[in-house]
Amino acid sequence: MRVYHFLNENHAIGNLFFRRLKVSRFAQLNDPFELLGADLLDPKHRAAFNAFKKQLNESKGMICFSSSWSNPLLWGHYANKHSGVVLGFDVPENYLTPVKYTSLRTKIEFNPKNGQITDGPKVVDELIRTKLVDWKYENEYRMFINLDSTTEKGGMIFVDFSTNLMLREVILGLNCPLPIDRIRQLLEVNAIPAKVFKAGMALRTFKMVEDRQFRVKTTV
Repeated sequence: MRVYHFLNENHAIGNLFFRRLKVSRFAQLNDPFELLGADLLDPKHRAAFNAFKKQLNESKGMICFSSSWSNPLLWGHYANKHSGVVLGFDVPENYLTPVKYTSLRTKIEFNPKNGQITDGPKVVDELIRTKLVDWKYENEYRMFINLDSTTEKGGMIFVDFSTNLMLREVILGLNCPLPIDRIRQLLEVNAIPAKVFKAGMALRTFKMVEDRQFRVKTTV
């Protein structure tokens, strides 16, 4: 499945050079309701879920993608106001978890005797994919990563490009200062067979499209 990762131009250069992506930790995400999308009116339940979130943060991370790169709002929020870059990857569909958007927080059942969550694995699966409906514009898919399979450098965690994370497209933002030829040369040196092009503005709709004047050269 083709999915897209938004980032600023400096991080994009580093990721392309080292052939890797940064893994996000749950505690670093921009939505404070991550993993807490449940009805937590009971203080005991809040304590249990905060402990659960901390435990999961120490064992797993994730990479966030969108199913499309054409939404200008995504460029504005996650690609440095259209100065950044979008990387398009082919990822096996079974490695991706689609986010479910809702306006209601999930009702979780607890065992009244021991206070433990009933059917824990099902609850975890529900919460790691649930977000408020206002985030729906992201069309998000998540790739979950076991932290023991990653590389740490400078306090950050990375996962390498692979057959399960195969770079296919590099899209420079409308205001991206990076020379497109420089990116094509970098991919050629690193033997990455990806198409490189620049985003432009559609003439009849509110979306980003491929700028045709940069179509001449690709690395595929």
